[in-house]
Amino acid sequence: MQHLNYNHLYYFWMVQKKGSVTKAAEALCLAPQTITGQIRALEERLKGSLFKRVGRNLVATELGELVFRYADKMFSLSYEMLDLLNYQKDDSLLFEVGIADALSKALVSRVLLTVIPNDGSVHLACYESTHESLIERLREHKLDMILSDCAGGSLKYPEILSKKLGECGISFFAAEASSLPFPACLEERKLLIPGKRTSLGQQLHRWFAEKNLNVNILGEFDDAEMMKAFGYFNRGIFVAPSIYRHDILSQGMVLLGETNDIQEEYHVMFAERMIQHPAVKSLLATDFGDLFAGLDLQVQSFEHRIS
Repeated sequence: MQHLNYNHLYYFWMVQKKGSVTKAAEALCLAPQTITGQIRALEERLKGSLFKRVGRNLVATELGELVFRYADKMFSLSYEMLDLLNYQKDDSLLFEVGIADALSKALVSRVLLTVIPNDGSVHLACYESTHESLIERLREHKLDMILSDCAGGSLKYPEILSKKLGECGISFFAAEASSLPFPACLEERKLLIPGKRTSLGQQLHRWFAEKNLNVNILGEFDDAEMMKAFGYFNRGIFVAPSIYRHDILSQGMVLLGETNDIQEEYHVMFAERMIQHPAVKSLLATDFGDLFAGLDLQVQSFEHRIS
């Protein structure tokens, strides 16, 4: 029996993963006709059809599903091998980290700087996007690790592991003080809150209902920095994890109140294959409890100075 042409198999695998010949062609920088021709050659070799057309869509046949399962294992292992070889051979180790756009850049930088050595042995590359997009990139071997405000991907995909770094309550800020007590003061002005796709946004909506607060939401944001920017321009009350109070108060904002009923969580997620990556190993071995506690102490010191 002759060997398979693995280029043909790879093109088939990409079409099935991307969902169409056009998308696979874009990813591979090839003409759609080239990919179609290669898949036909593979079908001739396997003596059966790999796809059938249902309306405008290509759907894998029973043979196609079988071949894809084996191809997926093969090419996933090949990517894993390259990942391991690349970070073991390079003088400057590449560390590609995905960052959920709902997270504060201040905390992300503190976490990463804790595990990045100063000797230049690790080259950090950060990529920001939604949690869902980052999980997909991690599964496609395009990232080494993710920092996010939820760990949903690690529960859905067994090949993704996670660790909870810490958690904290949230605070409400505005450009001007309120004469009303907290949380009644939240009904006084329009609110700027995280989007419903985020864990924090979902918790806030439940908390408003539990407290019977009739709030007026001006905007919802996936980007925490954009939300704060609106608040800095006196466009409403905005929320932020309490560990950022020091930075926000230093910008002239007023603390309206805080609650621990809502918890912002911080998670790191990584593919199992990357557990030996030096930066990942360092992060997993680090206890970030002192980091969160240290930020709180910094806030207490600041509040003592202004009181």
